[in-house]
Amino acid sequence: MKLLNVRGKIVSVPLLFTLFLLSSAENAEAQTRIRLATLLPTGSSQHHLLEQMGQEWRSKTGGAVTLTIYGGGTMGSENDVVRRMRAGQLQAATLSVGGLSEIDPAVGAIQKIPLLYHSLDEMEYVRSKMQADLERRMEQKGFVVLSWADAGWVHIFSRQPLTRPDEFRLKKTKVFVTADDMKEIQIVNSLGFQAVPLEWTDVLVSLRTGLVDTVPAAPFFALAGQYDLVAKNLLELNYVPLVGATVITKKTWELLTPDQRAVMLKAAVETGNQIQIESRSESKGAIEAMKKRGLRVQPVPPELEDEWRQFAESVYPKMRGTMIPADVFDKALSLVAEYRIAQKGGR
Repeated sequence: MKLLNVRGKIVSVPLLFTLFLLSSAENAEAQTRIRLATLLPTGSSQHHLLEQMGQEWRSKTGGAVTLTIYGGGTMGSENDVVRRMRAGQLQAATLSVGGLSEIDPAVGAIQKIPLLYHSLDEMEYVRSKMQADLERRMEQKGFVVLSWADAGWVHIFSRQPLTRPDEFRLKKTKVFVTADDMKEIQIVNSLGFQAVPLEWTDVLVSLRTGLVDTVPAAPFFALAGQYDLVAKNLLELNYVPLVGATVITKKTWELLTPDQRAVMLKAAVETGNQIQIESRSESKGAIEAMKKRGLRVQPVPPELEDEWRQFAESVYPKMRGTMIPADVFDKALSLVAEYRIAQKGGR
């Protein structure tokens, strides 16, 4: 057995090799590689902000935490992403409420109720009041929420210039619905529309082939997906807000040290705030950009908005207790009423 003199101590080569392996194993365990998936388009400002978040995670943890982002739906639909997270193939995701509802349907209360909000301030009030309970529910399902954000309003893009609810029904409009959301599909069909379940990555091709002719989408997302090149009509109705969150599996979160968690959470919250600011701004700019290439925008005067609101409220009984748990649905409505009463009192 060969001996070496290391700092005045005689050690064997096999012992040195063993110590090296143990040291390497400890360093490997100290490093956490996080794979994050999202539908946000690769190269978009939102994607760049997530990259900056990853860089901050790495620098503030001394390289112990690294982030790899799979954007543009490369890991499949949001439901696919949630399944991959549960299987341990992914550790994190930036999801819309559609994907978050796959984890717990209660999250749908802050977005899925059509025309519930008169303003984004109302939505933020409801979200802030329900946040703790929703995060507790998510954690019970094995996911930790790092940050929340919204991207402004979802509007209705269509191939035909339709404005009233009855026009959409009489034309038996083929409406894009997220694949796997069977409850939403049933509700859309019961309203006299034709629900077409698809992945977001298939929307443009489906518009071109006529498989769908109506797509509810946030303007910045529609611009990135080029939906307006086929669905050349936008009904300027504030249908629902597009809300989302960045989440990480509880299993991964618990492997991190308290200091690492604090650094990552702070960076994630700041990134969520910046994504919200950028997305709201870009949605407004996206409409102007699409108008320049032929998009026709149909304004919604108060009387037409009232008609749509009455139509939406007729859907609420179908949603309550099916798409969204009844107690959470009721809580969202009561918080909106609470906010409006407070605003009137303030004035």
